[in-house]
Amino acid sequence: MSGEIKHIAFFGHNAKDSAVRRRAIAMQRAGFEVTGFMPRRGAATPVPFDWVDLGETHDNDYVHRVKSIFTGAKTALAQRATLDRADLFYARNLDMLATALRVRRLMKSSVPVVYECLDIHHRLAGDTLSAKAFRQFEKRLVEASDLIVVSSPRFEEEHFRRYYPGRYQHMLIENRLIEGDAFGPRPEHALPHIPGRLRIGWFGNLRCRRSLELLKDLARHFPHAVEIVLRGYPALSVIPDLESEIKDFPNITYHGRYKAPEDLNQIYGEVDLVWAGDWYEAGFNSLWLLPNRVYEGGYFGVPAFAPEGTETAKWLHDHGIGLIVGDPVETQFIPLVQHLLNDPSPMLELRRSLATLPRDTFVEPPAVMHEMAQRALAAHRGTLHPHVQELTP
Repeated sequence: MSGEIKHIAFFGHNAKDSAVRRRAIAMQRAGFEVTGFMPRRGAATPVPFDWVDLGETHDNDYVHRVKSIFTGAKTALAQRATLDRADLFYARNLDMLATALRVRRLMKSSVPVVYECLDIHHRLAGDTLSAKAFRQFEKRLVEASDLIVVSSPRFEEEHFRRYYPGRYQHMLIENRLIEGDAFGPRPEHALPHIPGRLRIGWFGNLRCRRSLELLKDLARHFPHAVEIVLRGYPALSVIPDLESEIKDFPNITYHGRYKAPEDLNQIYGEVDLVWAGDWYEAGFNSLWLLPNRVYEGGYFGVPAFAPEGTETAKWLHDHGIGLIVGDPVETQFIPLVQHLLNDPSPMLELRRSLATLPRDTFVEPPAVMHEMAQRALAAHRGTLHPHVQELTP
């Protein structure tokens, strides 16, 4: 294997996923050739990178996803010439890591493998027998990987360090926007604010029932002063009929899906604040994650709300750019919003603070992907020390 990485085989969980697209774009912006080996959700559509279609997959269909490890590897191996050119395998999600490692083994290759973890799945968390069994599976895959990329430091601290100490090497790469992508410039001036009114956005994967109920309660309490703006895709297993749930709230609007990053300038320009709380996997992943909204909103000058005790709240506090909602949130959120309606100066000060932060607080430069590739090589060669690899803005 050569000492330079030029071509990355990217084993992503869904070729149509915006986060997969964002990572592939980051690799390309850094000068790497990228070939995706990925399944898809729904019909095939064009993607901005070379792509080998590993077939259709479905949300929460775990039996099919286990089978797809074997069928996906077989389909990938049919493109042996492309795989032979790859200097690095980069796998997102556990099933795709298993696929990448199976491909490497069947090829009898020594290419480095990087595992990117953006969430700790609820089936891996806790002390149930099934969680312990899933972690045994994950442990074998972690040990076979050269580098783990985590999007939040708490994933490493609360999960990998707890269950696999000394068995991995890691690097922190947050869910920032990607330099050179089509999200437009930062606002030069603060967004206009209407006194006595607040527009609060909840964007992205709308998967949290408690968040929806919290925002509905807010809309009910402030029918004329607060507008709730929803954009993205509801998780049907949690919120099967969003439109019927909000039809009696004239101050809650759902605008459907949006294109990221092309639409981000518009959607953040229409709100004063963004909701960044999540209890979808309460007690575990929801406490630890750092959502896209804090980086997207921060770039466009929109402060975020986050529940106390979460990694999101800590990140916002450390950067001085967020509003922390005390516990219990159901009794603390309305008084906080009432205070902002009476006196918006704390929110306006946060906007000014956001404008002073360096661009790379919210935007990932190409150097990050170069650093990842070099660390993967060093780990593969045994010259990188465990548990010290972090790259933060």
